Amino acid sequence: MHGFRFLSIGNEPELFFVIMISIQDDLLAMRDREYREFSSKLMPSVEKDRVIGIRIPKLRRYAKQINNSCEALQFLDALPHTYFEEDNLHAFLIEQIKDYDECIKRLNVFLPFVNNWATCDCLSPKCFKHNLPLLCEDAKRWIASRHTYVCRFGMGMLMRYFLEDDTFKSEYLDLVASVESEEYYIMMMQAWYFATALAKQYESTLPILQSRRLNAWTHNKTIQKAKESLRISPLQKRELARLKV
Repeated sequence: MHGFRFLSIGNEPELFFVIMISIQDDLLAMRDREYREFSSKLMPSVEKDRVIGIRIPKLRRYAKQINNSCEALQFLDALPHTYFEEDNLHAFLIEQIKDYDECIKRLNVFLPFVNNWATCDCLSPKCFKHNLPLLCEDAKRWIASRHTYVCRFGMGMLMRYFLEDDTFKSEYLDLVASVESEEYYIMMMQAWYFATALAKQYESTLPILQSRRLNAWTHNKTIQKAKESLRISPLQKRELARLKV
């Protein structure tokens, strides 16, 4: 499938290089130039030269094909990557790790290399839903990070797994509200988190807005996103509209 080109026999560093090139060649062969133009516009923090142009479903299928292979395991050790899609492939390989501790180990190495919202938000390891108590503590640690996308990832995990009635605690609202940042992609995640929290835990979340715990931009963006939600009633939307600053 990969068409390895052995540069020499018994030379491990060169063999490793060949394996990395074979995965990169596979990705370049999937290039969709029209999609590259479209996706590049959505990611202003990613240089266009780093974007190949591969649709997410195709990249996920490829990740499943090479999962647990020698080249995939070596690829996970080859940071930083050259292309945006290599970062996404890295994320999709981590998603498939079944052992929670191993998954977290790989995540802690990878997350500081993430430099865009798309890679950050597409990452959702399957083992998380079976290890929620452990995940909660790791999410708190990520949220405390000063790295934009480590922090964003932590808030995203709280939003995804800890807003249901059986997992929610009001202290999680305080944790996300306590993040002070003027970084756009952190404020956007805060707004997304609180808009979702309003949809799922309205009465507990409303006081965050009533007491103006968030900066003005995030406060108003939360209200905007909540008013766009189909899960929030017209009466609630009118109440939220009166809280805009």
